[in-house]
Formats: sequence, structure tokens, C-alpha cells
Amino acid sequence: MIDYIELGEVAKIDRSAASAKECAELPYIGLEHIEKDTGHFAAGYEPRPEALLATKFRFTPKHVLYGKLRPYLNKVLLPSFDGVCTTEILPILPNERKLDRAYLWAYLLSPEFVSWASESVSGANLPRIDPKLLADHPIPLPPLAEQRRIAAVLARADRPRRLRRYALELSAGYLQAVFVEMFGEPFTNPKNWSDVSLGDALALEPHIGTIEPAQDTGLQRCIRVGELGSWFVELEKCQFVSLQGRELRRFQALPGDILLARAIASEDHLGKLSLVPQILEDVIFDSHVMRLRTDSSRLINLYLATFLRTDGGRARFMRQARRTAVQFNVNAEQISGLQVPLPPLALQERFAAIARRHERLRGQQREALRQAEQLFDALLGQAFRGELGEAAGAIESLAVRM
Repeated sequence: MIDYIELGEVAKIDRSAASAKECAELPYIGLEHIEKDTGHFAAGYEPRPEALLATKFRFTPKHVLYGKLRPYLNKVLLPSFDGVCTTEILPILPNERKLDRAYLWAYLLSPEFVSWASESVSGANLPRIDPKLLADHPIPLPPLAEQRRIAAVLARADRPRRLRRYALELSAGYLQAVFVEMFGEPFTNPKNWSDVSLGDALALEPHIGTIEPAQDTGLQRCIRVGELGSWFVELEKCQFVSLQGRELRRFQALPGDILLARAIASEDHLGKLSLVPQILEDVIFDSHVMRLRTDSSRLINLYLATFLRTDGGRARFMRQARRTAVQFNVNAEQISGLQVPLPPLALQERFAAIARRHERLRGQQREALRQAEQLFDALLGQAFRGELGEAAGAIESLAVRM
């Protein structure tokens, strides 16, 4: 029979305010520095102080950090250093004689706890979990030795997903590095390729999509700005619309088309893009998205897509963009005037072959990461479903096979 005990009985919600000296000297952690769902830092985080004029909480390597704002984002962290954090993060200090720190970290990541926290928030616009409610929450508490065994097995399952995520991050910049090596820095064009207006190198005029409302069912998937950003469009996230005849032909996206965010509130996301993958179904794109279809006898789509992702190519793109009172945008006329260096077609094709091989490798890396994430989530579910003794053996058996 498993025992449950209120979290506050075995851990302290430690909202100790950091001093001005600590805020100036110790590394700062904000919610943006914690990756959702993984229990680890977001990519690129560097521990350093930040001069923010706000109250901060103090934490140590003995705490678990829990993001109380929008708990469905599942932001939990085991810090390895002394620091300060935003007050939207709750430092939790376990009683070492009763509650293992890594076990608590894993429990706070578990689907059961995330579901409870997401349903227990208050505040419509900025939903938060009440610290008192968190302290009153009953957690499963096996003996300390069993907690440590479960935490150790989960840590073993966590290592492969961390390594696979790191490998994916390392490979992310490879293609842009190859691009610069082959073609030179895009903004300055040191290899003196002839510039061409993008509108002269497209097979069709740049086109803006439909404004049909999305729905759960329909005839075509509709690609919106939120689905852009990865190398290929994430079609599984798209909702549906229903278009026919001339309307369907006007707004249809075909494999190889580049879809680009042309109107959005954030400057950082303006111009984010994806390629349309090889598909058997009809897909269309909405009014905040622009379709670019290249003339493959002059301009290879993989060359153009990578050009727009480089820092120099983006700088050229942003010179064409405009800002209104509510958003940043670029229209068909502006994008048509974008000057793009035009290397020989044979060199573009060589690069496209490298890009295709690279994307196949990235696809394998993403699948390996997906499997590692799936296994870790399954282990979390088993560990905290109320049969911890039996689950621990199953966890260990699964982890050994990784």
C-alpha cells in the first residue's frame, strides 16, 4: 500500500527574497530559461547575473525549481549552482531525510501532476498555481531508498534523450555553415554573384493565402504561421478548411513550395518559413502566410530557403519589411524586390543534394529523440501511478534496453 503525504510536510516552498548583492552577483534564471516538458535548461542558457529591477527568489543546488505560471508548460529544473530566479518560479527545498530531490523533480514532471496543476490554476490571463495549494498537494511517497532507485532509473532514461536533443541542436547550424562556405556571406556577397530580384526568379507571383476560418474537420489542411519554422511544415498540427475549384487552386501549396510568415506581431517571427513536404493530400495556406514557388531552372528552392534562414539573408529580407501600429509585415511587391545572389545552377544543385542528405539525417535524429521522449514519459507514468514497487522493476527493464 503506497503512502501519500502533503508536499508541504516533506518540503518547503522557499520564497526567500534575494538581497541586492545576491541579485547583482548570482546567476539569474527566468521562465524563458527552462525548456518545457524536459526538466532542463533551454538551449543557449548561460548562468550569469541579469540587472532586473524586481524581487527575486534565492535558490541553492539543494532546491528544485518549479514554474508556477502556466503550469501546463511543465517547467521544472534541478539547478547545480547558487542563484536567483524570477518570482514566477518557486524554489522547493526537500527534507533530505524524507524526500529525494531527483524523485521530486521527476514527480513534478509526471503527466498526473501536470494534469492536476493545469486544472488547479487561478487567473484567466496569466494562470498560476497557488503556492499554498501546491504545498497541500498529496504526493506518493515510498521509502527513501525506493525513491532513490526510481530517480536513478529515470535519470538513466533521461540521459539518452538529453544526448539526442544535444545532437539535434549541434546539427541545426550545419547547413547554414555549408551555405556560407559555398556561396559566401549572403548580405555582403563577397563572391560577387549577380543579384537577381526574387520576383524575377519565381515560377509564380508571391501569393497570400485564404482567410477561411479553421475547423476540426474539412477537406484541406490549412497551414498557418504557428506551423512554420521547422525545415518542413508540421502538417499534423494543422486544422482544416474546405475550398473547391478556383479557390482551391489559388491557395493550394504544392511539395517544394516555400511558405513564409508575412504578417505577425513579433519581429523575430516575421519571415520564419518552412518547405511543403511530399504529400498526397491537399493543403492550403492562410492570409498571414505567403507562398514562394521558385523557377527551378534558375533558383533552387532549397538554396532560397537556406538563404532566407541565414543571418545575412534575413538582414536583406528585413530591409524589405514594414512595421504598422500592430504588426510587422511584408507584401508581395516588397518580397518581389528582394535582391538574392544567384550562383550557377550546378552549384545550387550541389548544395541542394547536401541539404537533402542533411535533412534525412535530421529526420533520423528527430525520430530517435521522439522515441527517447516517449519512453521517458512512459516511465514517468509508470513510476507515479500508484504501483511503485512493480513499476520500478518494469522501469529498470525498459531502461536497460536503451
